[in-house]
Amino acid sequence: MNSLFHTALGADFDRLHPRLRERFGFTSTDRRGCVGHGVMDRIWRGPAYTRPFLALGTMRNIMFPEQGRNVPFTIENYAYPDSYGRETLTFVRTFELPRRRRRFDATMVWDPHREVIVDYLGTHQHIAADLHLRVDEQGGLHLRSGQMRLRAPGVDTALPPAATAVAEVHERYDDAADVFRIDVRVVNPWFGPVFGYTGAFTVRYVDTEATPVPASVKPYREQARY
Repeated sequence: MNSLFHTALGADFDRLHPRLRERFGFTSTDRRGCVGHGVMDRIWRGPAYTRPFLALGTMRNIMFPEQGRNVPFTIENYAYPDSYGRETLTFVRTFELPRRRRRFDATMVWDPHREVIVDYLGTHQHIAADLHLRVDEQGGLHLRSGQMRLRAPGVDTALPPAATAVAEVHERYDDAADVFRIDVRVVNPWFGPVFGYTGAFTVRYVDTEATPVPASVKPYREQARY
């Protein structure tokens, strides 16, 4: 079984930097997780009018309004089968800001019908977005989110542009510094930049047979729909 990223990228997966292939190449059958620790040089948000929108996101661990520099950071990537038997990969990011801890949670699954990774944001998988991946000439990974949909009991609808955001993520490996570098930028198509961060981290791999996938990285509720 290939990992979600290997499935999505196909032959281009082999063009990733070897450390990125290792980081994104494991599956739930490998009994492995990847935990990164580092520092975000900068966390930023858009103009003042974005603050209420970002504050609302804190209720479900989807972005936040605080800004900061040199913020300690953790990212937890675990592969496991969800309650519907789908291969799932967590992207749980924790930011140790001066006055509080913030999280930005996501879980990813593969939609075999549309052949795309679906990125569920937050603790209850209320927001879903397709992910489009590509590999650059240096072996770095680029992710761009597509159409966002609202998922709730009895509701499955595309969000209007004013209520959406496009996330662009660039992750690469810096051989000279021996770290992963990441840059995230979230932009609303009408109002411009909303949220982002940039920094570096190192990783360690976890044996999930000895230490099971933590319940804290899993969503409180899972959506059956892709």
